[in-house]
This record gives sequence, structure tokens and C-alpha cells, in this order.
Amino acid sequence: MLTHCKSARFQKKKFLILAPFLKYVQTEIEQEIAENPIKSATESQVEVPKTFEKTSAPTGIQKKASKFSISAALEKTDEQPEIFNAEAKKVLPSQHFSETDLQTEWQKFLEELQQRDIIIFNAINSFSFHKKSEDIVLITYPSESAKSEFEKIRTEFFNHFMRKVNHFNISIEYQLDVTMKKEIITKRKIFNKFAEINPVLKDLDDLFKLDFN
Repeated sequence: MLTHCKSARFQKKKFLILAPFLKYVQTEIEQEIAENPIKSATESQVEVPKTFEKTSAPTGIQKKASKFSISAALEKTDEQPEIFNAEAKKVLPSQHFSETDLQTEWQKFLEELQQRDIIIFNAINSFSFHKKSEDIVLITYPSESAKSEFEKIRTEFFNHFMRKVNHFNISIEYQLDVTMKKEIITKRKIFNKFAEINPVLKDLDDLFKLDFN
């Protein structure tokens, strides 16, 4: 009997000791709930990651039909090119000129050239000009080196000539004729010919080193 009373007293005392602690724990739990209210069933559900299927084209966007049409392409091929300005190309005059006109202007040009550039003059003065047709001038020349000298003044002459005769559609043809090539006679060549006749002149040249420039 005495033992049972002691045990009951001990349990009551134990409860009195734990009561303040339990009350403290309950207060902490209530405060935690107040600060972090329990989410609703909908909110507390774990969000499942979405999976996206990879496609060659973005999903949700309707593919547009191709605009290519064979019939339209054929029709486009048959279309005529667009003309922006029909008068863009101006037709230049092509008045008649005679062989005499050509020869006269060429000789005048050579006379002027002789005064200002004797080197080119000597190279091209044997050139032959001939009117082959209404739009073609045939030029016969003795050598390629002479032709290269002629190219230096070709534009100058034909620009002058075309304005003179009012014919702006002239084209040129070339013809090589080596028989036209002239031998340039120099003082040295003349002396050598005389030296062949009189060998003493050769000895004098060797002795005095004559200058024939």
C-alpha cells in the first residue's frame, strides 16, 4: 500500500515537471503553423517535370504550304524581260565617207605627227589605209613593232576622223605585209657602202673612231 502511494506520487510529480516543457513545444508548433500555413492539397502536389518532344519544326505552329508552283514557274519563265528605258541606247550617226576622205585625213595627221613625234612618225608613215566597207577600215602594217607604235596614236586619229566625217561606228581590221618594211638609211650605212668601194675609209674610221650620229 505504501509502495503504491509512493509510485503515484512520483508519476504526478513527473507530470508536473514535463508539463511546462510540453506547453513550450505546443507553443512552438502553433507558431510554426501560423507562420507557414499548410498548403492545400492542390498546392502541395509535387509538380511533375514536363517532357517535350523534339520535332523538326516548332510545335504549336502550323506549317505553311509551299508557295512553289510548277505552272507558275513555267509562266514566269515565259515572261519577257522588263525594259527599263527603251531610249537608253542612243543610235550614233553613220554618215557616208569616201576613200579620199580617209586618205586626206591620214596624210594630214602624219604631217602634224612628224612635227611633234618623229619616232612614231618614222614607224608608221608607211602604213596603208583602205576603206574596206562602209563601217570597216583596213590597215596594212609592215611589222608588229610598228603596229605597237601605231596603237599609241590610234585613238587620237580615229576620234578625229569619226567626228570629221560624222561616222561613229567604224571598226578596224589589220593586215600584216612584211614587204612594206622600209630599210632606214643611216649615215653609218652610207659610210660603210663607200668604205666597200674605198677601203682607205675603213682605215680612217678605225684610226679616228668617226662618229656618224
